[in-house]
Amino acid sequence: MDGERPVRELQERAARALPVEHVRPLGEWSLRHTRGPSWWAGTVLPHGDPGPGDLTRGIVEAEAFYAGHRTRSRFQISPACPGDLDPLLAERGYLRVNAVSLQAAPTTRVLERLGDAPLRIRLDERPTAEWFRTWQAVNGRGGSRAEWDMLTRLDLPCAYACAVAGGVVAVGRAVADTGWTGVFGMAALPGARGRGAARGVLAALARWAAERGTARMYLQVEPGNAPALRLYGRAGFEEVCAYHYRVARREKASGVSDPVAEKL
Repeated sequence: MDGERPVRELQERAARALPVEHVRPLGEWSLRHTRGPSWWAGTVLPHGDPGPGDLTRGIVEAEAFYAGHRTRSRFQISPACPGDLDPLLAERGYLRVNAVSLQAAPTTRVLERLGDAPLRIRLDERPTAEWFRTWQAVNGRGGSRAEWDMLTRLDLPCAYACAVAGGVVAVGRAVADTGWTGVFGMAALPGARGRGAARGVLAALARWAAERGTARMYLQVEPGNAPALRLYGRAGFEEVCAYHYRVARREKASGVSDPVAEKL
């Protein structure tokens, strides 16, 4: 899995699994914007060449795109990006935020290592109100019509898993795309942690991936999320690469509406 191409292909699959409202191509780059608090879905995917001119011109065009949507410009920075982009954004005052580990594993390995689920797991093809409420309860952001709309726009094969113990106590979703299955939205209520709920959800999604004929799985996890890292490590996931984001300072985008400004 070493090299720029596999990373680029995985991150582009992940972008398709989070279909945003507005996408503007800029050479090989994708400028993406969507409403709601899931700001990482609405970042620049700066793979390859932004077209005629230099990187600075691409950055300026991206800033104009996000200013038009009254939000700050954000770039996802990974080994698939031009090598000069990250230092150039730093020179322009962009903040480095939100380190992420992109991980992958063979589907058969995940199935072998996780075994049977200790709780009942229900799979649905579309998001349900129960699934969404549990995911939002763990993420602490309350209901968001924009995020619900983003899920319902998705037209790739999907599975929404719910671990049930008197109610839905843990959730996750999977998206199959060109031989791979991506895992997203893994969340367990505090009372369900340590009871195998998340493990059961991941195992059910792996079984679904195998039934779809996808030989490999991938996911994205924050390096500080120790419980998730332990689960994914036990399941056989290994890091493909680390990546992070660059976010424009507020003074570069005065007057914008920014739902995550207080976090940066």
